[in-house]
Amino acid sequence: MKRSPALPFDLSGIHLQPGQGLARQLYQALRERILDGRLASGTRLPASRELATLLGISRNTVTRALDQLYAEGYVAGRVGDGTYVAELTRHRPAPVAAVAPAAASPAMQLLHNHHLAMPAAGAPRAFRIGVPAFDLFPFETWARLQARFWRKPSLARLGYGDPAGDLQLRELIAAYLRNSRGLTCEAQQILITCGSQQAISLCAQLLIQPGDRVAIENPGYRAAGHAFAVAGAQLCGVPVDHDGLDVDALQRLNDCRLAYVTPAHQYPTGVTLSLPRRLALLEWAKRVNGWIIEDDYDGEYRYSGTPLAPLAALDEQQRVIYIGTFGKLAFPALRLGYMVLPPALAESFARRQALEIRHSEVGTQAVMAEFIAAGHFQRHVRRMRQAARSRRDALLTAWPQAIPGCAPLPAVEAGLHLSIRVESLARERELIGAARAAGIEMNPLSDYWLPASETAEDARAGLVLGFAAVPEAQIIEAVQTLRRAWRL
Repeated sequence: MKRSPALPFDLSGIHLQPGQGLARQLYQALRERILDGRLASGTRLPASRELATLLGISRNTVTRALDQLYAEGYVAGRVGDGTYVAELTRHRPAPVAAVAPAAASPAMQLLHNHHLAMPAAGAPRAFRIGVPAFDLFPFETWARLQARFWRKPSLARLGYGDPAGDLQLRELIAAYLRNSRGLTCEAQQILITCGSQQAISLCAQLLIQPGDRVAIENPGYRAAGHAFAVAGAQLCGVPVDHDGLDVDALQRLNDCRLAYVTPAHQYPTGVTLSLPRRLALLEWAKRVNGWIIEDDYDGEYRYSGTPLAPLAALDEQQRVIYIGTFGKLAFPALRLGYMVLPPALAESFARRQALEIRHSEVGTQAVMAEFIAAGHFQRHVRRMRQAARSRRDALLTAWPQAIPGCAPLPAVEAGLHLSIRVESLARERELIGAARAAGIEMNPLSDYWLPASETAEDARAGLVLGFAAVPEAQIIEAVQTLRRAWRL
């Protein structure tokens, strides 16, 4: 039998990087050449000693690479005759000129128009939206509590847990809401989530059917609208004025039994839902036998008096689903939030959570529970509120008194951002473009409206600025940069 020629290795084609797993690199290089046909079936490979010499590596390294190729069937050995490339031709698919894309499912088609944009990259800078002062988070304290938990965790907590979340954390959240926010609730009503967005998604999955109408604020939090739209909902934008959601307009919607609202600090306009409107909204839910989703994303940030009691605290009919998050008090990457559910919904939501992710990660829940129990959380909330107020004041003081085409700064009594009206979309684009060119982050208010809004386009224009992301000195510097960019 005629032997196949030995593999004529082109050393320039195999580059093994020291310190990065030489055996793995050699295995991958040989496998790639076998799969693409550069090493034809039946080709005889050099002996391991010869191959090691050619490549300048140890024989053990070569042996490990060849053993992996043997195990996966890329090479085969002939007794007393060396190692050969296995017969793979019959299994290798014929090349095609182009592959037709698979037909997108209806759900994938919805995602084409309803998805989240990639978040801004890098460390926070002025005037990033939705970011608290997480430069002030007590990371040393958190690290100490985390190390204590993982040093010797209870074995009972390392298996599959309660889909509703860690019981101690739920009890502490319930106590905090009762004492600090005036919301009467029990641990059995609380479901731990991976942030507000997952809570909204759970509501979309369980409370609506395809074709159902869902009322959302317009302008409003588009990520919530996307979650409802992907679930098949028909989005109905409800206008927002200086008193918050226009409940009269909501009352005129037919066949709508679900409303999503941000009553403490409307996103993005920053207004607060007035008490008469809160009562009217609750009456609407009672009348239509519907549900209200209250997203209290930054309700702890109130700069005159104590934080407002949530809408859920006024709910005697158990029609409000309250959503809270630790992301605006700690940092968004923590991915830890919660829902306070009416008792009639709690079990169903926990069951859906179990199918989605089983339960939230145990370590973060346990550490947050200790963080709250030891009093660190309450102190941190006070510190964050003071820092946000100070950073707000820095912005209000430094901001130019008159900007052509811009309304004056509004009063800012709550939250982590503010909104400024602009006379036209053209002026909005001009201001945003100049700011971004100068390295200043700023969002256009027009992006928060539903595409089919009846409001005139120029009436949608404005600027949305977050003021909590960076310290006062950086805020002042950013405003000075804006003055130059806007030629003020």
